Amino acid sequence: MIDLHTHTLLSDGQLLPAELARRAENIGYKAIAFTDHVDSSNLDIVLPQIIKACMHLNRNFSIKLIPGVELTHIPPSAINDMVKEARSMGAKIIIVHGETIIEPVKPGTNKAALEADIDILAHPGLITKEEVILAKKKGIYLELTTRAGHCYANGHIARLAKEEGAKLVINNDAHSPTDLVSKDFAKKIILGAGITPPELESIFQNSQIILQNL
Repeated sequence: MIDLHTHTLLSDGQLLPAELARRAENIGYKAIAFTDHVDSSNLDIVLPQIIKACMHLNRNFSIKLIPGVELTHIPPSAINDMVKEARSMGAKIIIVHGETIIEPVKPGTNKAALEADIDILAHPGLITKEEVILAKKKGIYLELTTRAGHCYANGHIARLAKEEGAKLVINNDAHSPTDLVSKDFAKKIILGAGITPPELESIFQNSQIILQNL
């Protein structure tokens, strides 16, 4: 299992990076990305700490730790510049907090994110067909999530991604120890979104492809 979307207490997660890494390692995860919530107020504080943690932990753990960020509730007009800044500071994974149906994310966030140099659009809610086509064109992965609430739109995302040939990944958006689900449970979430058993493994392979290309 690979989880490219997690949070530590550097934002709103419950665990230190070391404990989150150890708990994921202990249940058999191959890799996780620390992608704490950032905006213009804390990017320069949080990302260097994540990078520092990953450098240390990767010398002492068998699990692979990847430094990243989740740009969260950023005004759409500011997303592109913040993506460039995060990339220049060393973020290996850049996620944008998409237009989930359970939060008041500003309309236009999905489109602005997909026009920028991001890796994953997280929980994009009622994403449009045009936006899914853009994700395919840009090679940006759309997230299916195991997280309660954000997962409500998984079926819609999966259907459009299948129709338009966009790539999907499965992430936990983990904030606490109990959010780190097993691969078997993740499979059930994916199947519940309307992905067929023959298509299932490709979604896990997409996470592996991202990891290999870092």
